[in-house]
Amino acid sequence: MADQALTVYQENHLSVVFDHHVTRLYGPMVEASRAHVVMLADQGLIPAGRAATLLRGLEAMRADDPATLTYDGSVEDVYFTVEKRLAAAAGIDTSELDVQLARSRNDLDQGVFRMILREQVAAVQDEVLATAGALLDAADRYADVVIVGYTHRRPAQPTTVGHALAGYGEALTGHARAYAELLDEINVSPLGSCAFAGTDLDIDPARVAELLGFDGLIVNSYEAVAGADYLMRVATLNAQVLATGARFVRTLMDWLSWQWITTPPEFTQGSSIMPQKRNPVVVEHLVSMAGATAADAASVLNNVGAAWWEDSNNATTDVQTRLWDSNDRARRFFRLLGGLIARVEPLSTPDAAQIVATGATTTAASDALTASGVPFRAAHSVVGRLVRESPPDRWTTATVLEVAAELGLSGVTEDAATELIAAANDPARVLRREQADGPGSAQVRRQVALLRARVDESAAHLTALRSRLDAAARTLDDVVRERTAA
Repeated sequence: MADQALTVYQENHLSVVFDHHVTRLYGPMVEASRAHVVMLADQGLIPAGRAATLLRGLEAMRADDPATLTYDGSVEDVYFTVEKRLAAAAGIDTSELDVQLARSRNDLDQGVFRMILREQVAAVQDEVLATAGALLDAADRYADVVIVGYTHRRPAQPTTVGHALAGYGEALTGHARAYAELLDEINVSPLGSCAFAGTDLDIDPARVAELLGFDGLIVNSYEAVAGADYLMRVATLNAQVLATGARFVRTLMDWLSWQWITTPPEFTQGSSIMPQKRNPVVVEHLVSMAGATAADAASVLNNVGAAWWEDSNNATTDVQTRLWDSNDRARRFFRLLGGLIARVEPLSTPDAAQIVATGATTTAASDALTASGVPFRAAHSVVGRLVRESPPDRWTTATVLEVAAELGLSGVTEDAATELIAAANDPARVLRREQADGPGSAQVRRQVALLRARVDESAAHLTALRSRLDAAARTLDDVVRERTAA
């Protein structure tokens, strides 16, 4: 059928959706159909000879390149394209097809969506784990590099590059765990639910699930077809983790601008008129990618929320492209970020005098005075007064004692004043801090070790899933080979 013969609906929706979906859906639909035909034959619902014919046709279709398939209006979607091509590949009329016996487009779509999403989410998980590994490696390397930590965009306290990186590394290990849990949620089979109420035929949904690598079955056939929570969770998890990543990237933008860290040349673009200038635009792209992912999540949530709790295209089929784009973007986001982190090194981090000049050490000075027995608020008042009158490098024991006396603190000793001054002028003290979650060098490296164990745990979870999927694929191939051998 020529393109000009398409109806308005076909031209403006069905053909567009077909082009978006065919390269994703075709292969998984063929695989799901192989498992379904095997199950029908196992249950005696179709003769062995007919099953062999269908399986030979499906085997031939595995060599198809879905990208070459175009919408011509003769059938409405990828689902019916698979049927049409199966009849041709098997050498039978479409009226002789049994591939849809005890199966609906509804449960097939939901099953295929889950097959696609588990592969895509696993690919995102790969990059999250790799980025976490790169961050933790860098945190370990730079646990001794002191910088100024900011709150509300103002200098706050000394910390280290390693401490900041390990902090985002911990966020990433939590994201990795969340993706592992999402994969568990996705990898359950709706196949066998048919339109939504099942069938009177003696099918074995567990066998289909086993052959396709699903870890179990959805409990209720209505939820299997109507449910879209797993779709929303894919979209919202991507939006969540990229939003957190964008916050970290904005901090990197500052570090690059201040020349605290290097700007790897392969992550920059040149200026159109200033030959000396290299722009680290990759960080801008990363922030933009997070915004687009949030928009995809909003689209998915709006579509699902506008649908009835039943099989409904706007809650399921119509959001797939948004999910596929979201997953691809999330994968690329972490690929870029991990690559950037692996190449970043300290450049011109602030020296002790520069850190002291920001006022970042005043909390440590106050705490040093508190350690001598001075009440917390009184100690902070002393330091506040000292800061207003002169920078810490000009403080003397005499000036500290004078301010303390003026504030009514006669018990401050010379030793306490000396310790206050030392704390105010030595930002590297944080490297010796023993608080388990703090910026002390030894503590940061201990944190890194703990977080690496969490990364390894999530990686093992993903490896186990892929092993199960590979084993299921081999089993299905073996069964099909046996049934088509005759």
